[in-house]
Amino acid sequence: MPRWVMPRWVMPRWVMPRWVMPRWVMPRWVMPRWVAPGWPGPCPRPYHSSASPTHLTKLHYPACLGVKRKYRTDYQSSQITPPKINNLLKANEYSYKVGGNSYDARSPANWASGFDSNVLASNSPMEDRRSAATCLQSRGVLLGVFDGHAGSACAQAVSERLFYYIAVALLPLQTLLDMEEAVENERPVFPMLQWHKHPNDHVSTDAGKLYFSSLRTYWQERIDLEMHEEEQQERDVPKALVKAFRRLDNDISLEAQVDHREGGDPFSLFTPLRVALSGCTACVAHLDGPLLHVANLGDSRAVLGVQEDDGSWNALTITNDHNANNPDELQRVLSEHPAQERRTAVKHDRLLGLLMPFRAFGDVKFKWSGEMLSRIHEARPEIQSLASEFSKTLPPNYHTPPYLTAEPEVTRHRLRPRDKFLVLATDGLWELMHRQTVVQVIGEHLSGQRWQQPVSGASSTTLGQMQRLLLERRSRALWALEDDNTATHVIRHALGGDGYGGVDPRRLAKMLSLPQDLSRMYRDDVTVTVIHLNSPDS
Repeated sequence: MPRWVMPRWVMPRWVMPRWVMPRWVMPRWVMPRWVAPGWPGPCPRPYHSSASPTHLTKLHYPACLGVKRKYRTDYQSSQITPPKINNLLKANEYSYKVGGNSYDARSPANWASGFDSNVLASNSPMEDRRSAATCLQSRGVLLGVFDGHAGSACAQAVSERLFYYIAVALLPLQTLLDMEEAVENERPVFPMLQWHKHPNDHVSTDAGKLYFSSLRTYWQERIDLEMHEEEQQERDVPKALVKAFRRLDNDISLEAQVDHREGGDPFSLFTPLRVALSGCTACVAHLDGPLLHVANLGDSRAVLGVQEDDGSWNALTITNDHNANNPDELQRVLSEHPAQERRTAVKHDRLLGLLMPFRAFGDVKFKWSGEMLSRIHEARPEIQSLASEFSKTLPPNYHTPPYLTAEPEVTRHRLRPRDKFLVLATDGLWELMHRQTVVQVIGEHLSGQRWQQPVSGASSTTLGQMQRLLLERRSRALWALEDDNTATHVIRHALGGDGYGGVDPRRLAKMLSLPQDLSRMYRDDVTVTVIHLNSPDS
């Protein structure tokens, strides 16, 4: 039978053109991302080291950006118009400007002019979260990004609760006593935080009483501890951040061990058990006058944008990744377990072969004893419905828990006049862009350098080449003028960057039109917060 009359269902695979081969014919695990049908999209998400590039002749985007191979597609991504692209990118953007009339060296208003933030989902539902708040009863501002895994429950809980724990850890004894007296006498408690939230940011309401009860227990214990101290300790921000992280994680674990089914819906998204079985990383910045403290847990990052004397931009990484790509972190994990577990504690660059970050909130599957996990499974049959497949079974080679910690690594940095902005972002951004590229894109956007530069060509430049250069310059200017929000601007470049400082509209449209079942293959959720620093000359 000639091939042209052979029905597809009897056509041998070796003669079937790839573009008509159904996805079920080729297993997904053998289909490289860069040859997924119909998508000239990015390479598999690379890991970027913190080493600074020696020179920057071209912005650092995924290596396969220049691939021109064309694929057939069953839909037209070009139908996404520029207005729709902007709507998608700007749906969750948020900006806050700091006000202040009088100068106070310790006031955030004199060290930060405000911040921009944005989130772009890839997972459905999205697992990233963000938070920002001003401390009302202690000094400073708090900003954080949270990257959830095995569901969004833990990231949601931590994004709502962590800043309260940090505030309590920083409050003086007298303020804690006043708060306890107000609660005892059923009087309103003066708020600790002023939140800065986008209307689309998720808010959970079904565990408020439980969360407040745990927080109150924390400040009561702080009161008891400090009342018995002969001398009041001076406030230590790094210690307070570490204590707050560890205490919240401990409360998440304790709350999950109590059966709360009588008081609420056991299948709620934010039941204590669901929160504890999922997990999240966190990167939190505390800015108090010229002092910046960053507490990091996992593989989100904080990067400073530094402007040198000659006007060029450099990236200064404030945090370290807590995963197998960090030799010190790998050695820490291995040193906490017997030598016979050296081959199993970290396998395939994952904790017990399963979890990528080596530090995280929640994830009690890597913290509780084997007996505790078995007892919870027996006593709480609904766990089979609450847990993801990731959390239903005991990990292999689970001998000497805990394998995971929620103790953050805290970095202290005194701001300098050349420190112009701080970027907090989940790994969804850093997998798409090198840190130097992120800083350069934001810095040039803020200063208007890129699109204002005159176009010049060599003596051999043809008229057609000059026209192309002028069109590219016009495109850069249009994209720059589109974005008042710097977080939106950097996300636009992360998805549609052409590698030379501009945005390729076709590439951007394709990345934003990826179906949900394909989107996660190309990128993760992206959350970015850019704090605009305003360091006075000193």
